[in-house]
Formats: sequence, structure tokens, C-alpha cells
Amino acid sequence: MSWPEILQETEKYVEPLEQHYPRYFEEIRGIAAGAGLQYLDVLALNVRTEISFGLFSDTAKKLDVPSDGCTALGWLIGGESFLAQNWDWMIEQSYSLVVCHVSQPGTDIPDFSMVTEAGIIGKIGMNSMGVGTLLNAIRCRGVDRSKMPTHFALRKVLESGSREEAVATIKSTGIAGSGHILVGDPTGSTGLECTSNWVKELVMDSQGRVCHSNHLVLEHSDVDEAPWLADSPERLARIKELTSGISESSSTTIFNVFKDTLGFPASIDRKTTGTNTTETLFNIVMNLSDKSVTVTVGRPSGYSEQLTWSFGQKANGTISV
Repeated sequence: MSWPEILQETEKYVEPLEQHYPRYFEEIRGIAAGAGLQYLDVLALNVRTEISFGLFSDTAKKLDVPSDGCTALGWLIGGESFLAQNWDWMIEQSYSLVVCHVSQPGTDIPDFSMVTEAGIIGKIGMNSMGVGTLLNAIRCRGVDRSKMPTHFALRKVLESGSREEAVATIKSTGIAGSGHILVGDPTGSTGLECTSNWVKELVMDSQGRVCHSNHLVLEHSDVDEAPWLADSPERLARIKELTSGISESSSTTIFNVFKDTLGFPASIDRKTTGTNTTETLFNIVMNLSDKSVTVTVGRPSGYSEQLTWSFGQKANGTISV
């Protein structure tokens, strides 16, 4: 789609979003003003998932979607709750990654930190209450512009006081497009498989895990899931296999799982080479119990930088970076 076509599609979201999410809409206008852009340019980034992964009924023959490849894990192990993910996307986008630490004084909204892409107001991260979220792209036909866009939903999770609250919010509003949103807090994790038709819960297994990649695993006979990544089931099976033999709970142990290169280059630790068009741009491990975060920039097997921070135990959720 050309950029004018994308902006024309984005305009269809303006009225429902401005009506139901005026605070987010104001923030997007502010980002656009600060960047010297029109607000539709920035709004388009925030509905990118719906445009890129949902409009196949209109553009299936001419749209070639790049591979994604994200692998995610929620795990309640040894009395501690973790969320972890390799985030895989086009390598050019590595230059647009931003770590945001957000505080909204005068409100009862918890502080939060997220790894996002410039201009996108909700992404992967954790808040001062120990509520965190991850995202797996899923390619299904169909959008419902009256519902909440995926990146707005991620922002809602980051502003929630508990996993229970976040799950209830997403299930009540519905999601405009498709994707898997993994929600966690110190009590454990819940996977939310979302399409424009429904939101379904994926609960922790007998080992306290929720594992996911880039395809729907719950029953979805009423959804047209277009063929996409052949390696997605393989990565899902692999992360289950790797974590099955682990009894120790630590951020380092979980991080090491995401170095796996079985099936390279379309492995958990992914690399752009040959026909594989994406790469692991960052890994994130969140200990939701002690409210600490480690972000590794680049592939886990050969990263360039590692960032760590934690939310202090102060009542106001002050971040120590």
C-alpha cells in the first residue's frame, strides 16, 4: 500500500478512537506535533498491526508481508513470575527502537517502562505494579475498527493494576485485529489470542508456562488464518522443550533459552540471511515478582548492549535505572 492509501485507511479509525480513547489520541497528536508530522502519520503507526496483518481480504494479491518471528514465554517458576521474549522484525527497524520510562503525575495510573518503536504509544514492557505484557504478531484476515487497536491494548495492560484487570479490559473491549497478547503479574501469566471476532484465554500449563509464537493455537474455525510462517510451530515446540528441563528460576537462565539456534536462521534466535527477512532485534526478560527488567539489544547470542532497570519499592513506583 502506498502511504496515501495507508493514511486513507487510518482516517477510518479517527472517530471511534477519539471518542473512546481521547487521552491516547491527545498523546498521539502531541507526538506528531513534536516530530513535525501530521497526526495521521503517527496514528498510522499505532494501527500498523491492523493494516499490515488484517487487510488481506482487500489486498491479498498485492501485499507481501515480511516475516516476523517473535517467540514469547510467561512462566511461574520457583515462586517467581517471568515474562520473556525475542522480538524479531526487519533489521532496519532496529534504529527506531526506544526505551520509554513513563510517569503520569496527578493520576492513579502506575508508572511503566516499555521497549517501543518511535511514535507507538503502547508496546512490550512492565509497570510499577509488576504487570507486564508481550506481543506475538498473527496473520488473520479481517479488522473491526470499532474495537481497540493492538497497540492501544498493550498500553492498557501497562496502565493496569493487575493481570486480572488487564485481561478483563481487553476481553470487554475486543481487539480490532489479530495477535497474541501475553499478560503477566506476580501471580502468573495469561495468554490472549485475539482476532477481530473474539478474544480467547490461554491459561498456564502444568509447569506454570504460557508459550507462544506466531500462529493461533486455540480452536479458530471461524477465523481465516492465512498461511504464513512455517517455523512458528517449530519454535513453539522448541521453547516448550527447552524449558521443560529447567527447575531454576532466574533471569539469566531464562535469557539463555532465547539463544537457541535450532532451525537457524528461522530459529528462536533469528537472523536475516538467505530467504529469512527478519532478525531478533532485542530480547527482554522481566521478573514481575521483583519488578526488574533486562533488555538485550541485538541477537541474544551476540548482543551489542544490555540495559537493566527496576521499579523501587516506594509507594509512588519510582524507577531506578
